[in-house]
Amino acid sequence: MPQPPEIRASLFVTCIVDQLYPQVGVSAVRVLRRLGVAVDFPADQTCCGQPLYNSGFTRPARQLAERVLHSFADSQYIVVPSGSCAAMLRVFYRDLFAGDPELERPARQLAERVYEFSEFLVKIVGVTDLGAVYPAAATYHSSCHLLRELAVRQEPAQLLEKVAGLGLAPLPQAETCCGFGGTFSVKYPHISEGMLADKIGNIQATGADTLVSCDMSCLMHIGGGLSRQGHPVAVRHIAQVLDGAPEGEAVNG
Repeated sequence: MPQPPEIRASLFVTCIVDQLYPQVGVSAVRVLRRLGVAVDFPADQTCCGQPLYNSGFTRPARQLAERVLHSFADSQYIVVPSGSCAAMLRVFYRDLFAGDPELERPARQLAERVYEFSEFLVKIVGVTDLGAVYPAAATYHSSCHLLRELAVRQEPAQLLEKVAGLGLAPLPQAETCCGFGGTFSVKYPHISEGMLADKIGNIQATGADTLVSCDMSCLMHIGGGLSRQGHPVAVRHIAQVLDGAPEGEAVNG
């Protein structure tokens, strides 16, 4: 019987995961390799340019984006453990390089190969049940770019519903922003704090002991707020849950 062709994926790890939460990247790679995906990590990768792009610094954002185009030029698929960075590569690179005679086509070709982590597992690998075990009373936070730019809604839920021992409670106002928004939280800190307070209140209302999301930027923001207020709610990236990450690998601020 002929074997299915090997799926090859390059991990775009994101700045926050690389610099602050490397255990999330490790979990993502372990999950992919267990599923038979050949994973590589272009060592010369750097920031996708989103903070600069969102702040209006188009030229330096393009310089970073050009490096990404070069680093991942030969990748079959590009897997990103973040809806935010995946949206930058898949959606906003098209705008960033629109009309460029040399780079518009490579940007569009790259965009077609970019998948957020949970989306890749369901749509490309074709799995929802990984045999993962993660005993916790949890709730799930949907990040803004994952929902609004990538339209990834069902895939995280399909994966989490199959995790043995994981009880999922619906999060009130689940699609409301947590207030991070990258540079938004720096430009408008008081608005960000108010939005975070609402999000923490909704998390508490679920009675969950674990908050799961697909974006470490959101989890860093929410986890910091939970920690400062003394709430014993762990925050976990979906890759850690699917990997069965040890309980000691906490990422709360």
